[in-house]
Amino acid sequence: MNSDKRIFGLGRNVTISGWVSFFMDVSSEMIYPLVPIFLSSVLGVNKSLIGLIEGIAESTASLLKVFSGWFSDRIGNRKWLMAAGYGISTLSRPLVALAAGWHAVMASRFIDRFGKGIRTAPRDAIIAESTDTCHMGRAFGFHRSMDTLGAVVGPALAFWLLSITANDYRTIFWLSMIPGAIAVLLIAAFIVEKPKTQSVASARPKLTWRHFDGRFRFFVVIAAVFAIGNSSDVFLILRAQNVGISTVQIPIVYLMFNGVYALSSFPLGMAADRFGRKRMIWIGFVLFAALYFGFGRASTPLSVWILFGCYGIFMGLTEGIQKAYLSTIIPADFKATAFGLYNTVVGIATLPASFIGGWLWDHVSPSATFYFGAATAVTAAFLFAVMGWMHPEQPIHHPAR
Repeated sequence: MNSDKRIFGLGRNVTISGWVSFFMDVSSEMIYPLVPIFLSSVLGVNKSLIGLIEGIAESTASLLKVFSGWFSDRIGNRKWLMAAGYGISTLSRPLVALAAGWHAVMASRFIDRFGKGIRTAPRDAIIAESTDTCHMGRAFGFHRSMDTLGAVVGPALAFWLLSITANDYRTIFWLSMIPGAIAVLLIAAFIVEKPKTQSVASARPKLTWRHFDGRFRFFVVIAAVFAIGNSSDVFLILRAQNVGISTVQIPIVYLMFNGVYALSSFPLGMAADRFGRKRMIWIGFVLFAALYFGFGRASTPLSVWILFGCYGIFMGLTEGIQKAYLSTIIPADFKATAFGLYNTVVGIATLPASFIGGWLWDHVSPSATFYFGAATAVTAAFLFAVMGWMHPEQPIHHPAR
């Protein structure tokens, strides 16, 4: 734990990491909600191929996270791997801006996710190492809030730029490089990494599951089951368009979703520290199942607006809190490796998830994509309840005030 001054239990590295993610998500979310529409409307790509592109992109990120995390633990360095990852993602933007076909878009998404794969595990390890155990929920919740606040600003900028550029997607793709560059500069200037002890630096960890106990392995399996049905959010965007929401309103729907996500992540992370992280994660699985069933049944624009808002609450209940929970069940010397392994296994499940989602959309019905996701979420909730019975969560001890 760093000795820097803390506000609400958050150290400087946590705060700066939040701002880094804010600016990077402004960059990413300026273009993310536009890419599936750009592919389908401008380049004429079918939904199965869109799902394949997203699946390859997301799986690339996750497959790299395990190696990046392991390498970070091995060399005892987090900061510069984190900076390199954010820089690579920023440099992917010109490819999509210049794209004349889907191959260039796929290359851009691949490079962008390549950068994400490099940066995520070292960044999560920095956050975990800079935070007291009793404040893990709020630290990761704060990070998710800042990350998602960027995802509010990004679509808002995209909406404004669409209105003043007559739907010129390419100009927006170029401008998205600016906040990405700011993110890299913040890392270089302000992140201060915790010095590694000689024993940790010389441990030179091997890439193996043997470092981790049954709780970690069981949770990773559950996360993978859930991920198989959690297809890319591009299908939520396409579903919104499918039930009658206009193209120009799509960024606003996505903005609203991310607004709810941003506002809920920090307080829900604090609630998880107080009431139990496992309980909150289970509620998130159940909520996802209900929401995906709702997306499958949706038939009016109003229903999609409501579902997107509730989906933001689901996101606040899961990603940050899951990482907070993981940080308490993994050895201190292998934090980045553990985060990398977790994200890699989830990512392996992401490729079939998005492809299955696209295939079901094209060959069965749009609703089938979401019914499948609801079924896997129910399965994950059941398995997580079994895990809770086998491995009860230990009480969270808060320091005396």
